[in-house]
Order: sequence, then C-alpha cells, then structure tokens
Amino acid sequence: MALALAGGGGEDISAGAAAPPPVVLRLADNQPEGYPTVLGDREFARLAEERSGGRLRIQVYPHEQLGDEKSVIEQVQFGGIDFTRVSISPLASFNPLLNALQMPYLYTDAQHMWKVLNGEIGEYFLDSMERKGFIGLGYYDSGARSFYTSKKPIRSAADLRGMKIRVQESPLMMGLVSALGAVPTPMAYGDVYRALQTNAIDGAENNWPSYESSRHYEVAGYFSINEHTRVPEMLIASKISMDKFSARDQFLIKQAAKDSQPLQIQAWADYEKQSETKVREAGCVITQIRNKTEFAQAVHSLYASHLDAEGRLWTEKIAAVK
Repeated sequence: MALALAGGGGEDISAGAAAPPPVVLRLADNQPEGYPTVLGDREFARLAEERSGGRLRIQVYPHEQLGDEKSVIEQVQFGGIDFTRVSISPLASFNPLLNALQMPYLYTDAQHMWKVLNGEIGEYFLDSMERKGFIGLGYYDSGARSFYTSKKPIRSAADLRGMKIRVQESPLMMGLVSALGAVPTPMAYGDVYRALQTNAIDGAENNWPSYESSRHYEVAGYFSINEHTRVPEMLIASKISMDKFSARDQFLIKQAAKDSQPLQIQAWADYEKQSETKVREAGCVITQIRNKTEFAQAVHSLYASHLDAEGRLWTEKIAAVK
C-alpha cells in the first residue's frame, strides 16, 4: 500500500482544506493484458475507485510483472502486495482446505459450480483465508480442463493407459493422471510445446484458451472434452493491508470485487468461444465425451487420499447443492 488511509476514510473535507492524496494499492496477475482475469481485475479497480470517490486507486500489474504466482501469494501474505488474482491450486499449499473446491468431477457443470461458490459454501471458503493472512474477496472463472493429445483422440479412460501426460507440479493432478492409467509428467508450462513436438510427452491437459494461446493445438491436434476439473480463480487481499482500512472501506472493497465477477465470467465465456472456434478452424479433431462416469469413478479414490475428514465433508455438501 503506497499511502496510509488518513482518518479511517469517508469523512467530509472541511471547507478550504486540501483533499488527502488517494490511497494507491497494487494488484498482481500472472496473465497478459486483455486476458479475462485481468479484465476482471480492472473492473474491480474501476468500481473501487468510483465508489470511493477516487480515494482508493488500485493499480493492476498483469503478466507476472510483480512475480510468479507463488512469490506473489507470499508477498500478499506479508503485505508487500495488496491484492492478487490467483488460481486456487497454488493457494491450496497455503490453505489445504481449498483442495475441497478443486477435486475432479466435483461439479456437475458450470452452473452447479457458481451455485456453490456464490452461496454459503463459497463464502465459508473465502472466510477461511483470513487465518492464513489473506482476505478472500471473490471468485473468477477459468473454465474446465480437458485432455489433448498428439497421436490419437481420447474417447474413454482406457485410451489414456500408458500415455505420458504433462501435468502441473501438483500432487492432486499427478494422482488424477495416474488413476486414469497414464504416466504423469510434471513439466514447466513453457516447455510443453517442444515436448509435444518431439514426442517427449503424448499429451497435456488444460482449458480451451490455454490450448489455443499456447499454440499447443499445432502439435497436439486431438482435443477431448472430458472436463475432469473446474478450478476456480480467487481474488484475495492482504489481511495486513485490509486491516488499515475502516469497516466502511473494507466493505466497499469486498463488494467491488464481488460486483466485478459478472464481467469476468462473460469475458471468459467470450474468450473460450473464440479459442474453440480458432482450433476447430485449424482442423483439430474435437471429441465430446458424453459419458464421464468411468472417468469420475476411476479418480474417486483421490477424495480419500488427498482430503482429510473435513475436506471430504465439504465435498459431500457441494455434491448436495442443487
């Protein structure tokens, strides 16, 4: 935070007195300018400034300008950065309870996920961030992740057996790929294109926009829509930064974050459709997997091995949301 907020915020300025300078805050995002999460960040910043009468100014730093995801989360935790938008996957290493929100085949579809996240369950998980040094502000969309491969389409779980599939360095994702009979291959995202091109790996998994923007579709032309995970994004604030604000401004910030969500969700839907259209026009083979039951059954053991009793209880509550 560049400046402390004088007087708790919101007081009338006496006649003739100069208005205090605005409070300038920093928000980090690892995605490039124009990406749906960055558009959401900027809408959040716009709403906070507008509703505070210009007293609160949030500067958005996209494209890892302030560091990669892990280092930014650490800086937010200790007050060096005020806000960040981050996937809950790396956040789960700071708050393991979040694993309950990213288990495979947890949500029946996007509508189910948003009923969960924008309801009492989602609010509980936002609140759970406070004891870890963060304030959970709201959720953004990042779609569903599916498999794409270079040699053949995936039509059933059996088709994955023995295939080398690139995964994030995440125990959960490695376990998911192993449970489906494939060989998990952790690898930096920037190395995936070359690895697919040289057959060092047989495939990877991600969402439509990442598949397109990384140009992985050029070297892995089979995209199989199995939607094994939906991993929400979370907008978080530093508790150290938020504690410097009045209750009124804390509420203003939280509400601005929540009210930025519809724009971000729509931006994601538009971006996803554009990416899908581009790869279809490029001649990629798209396989829609209608029956996901065998996939879900194959990975169900991960609920016992990657969640404690509390986490499993939350997944049961999530499944019960209609």
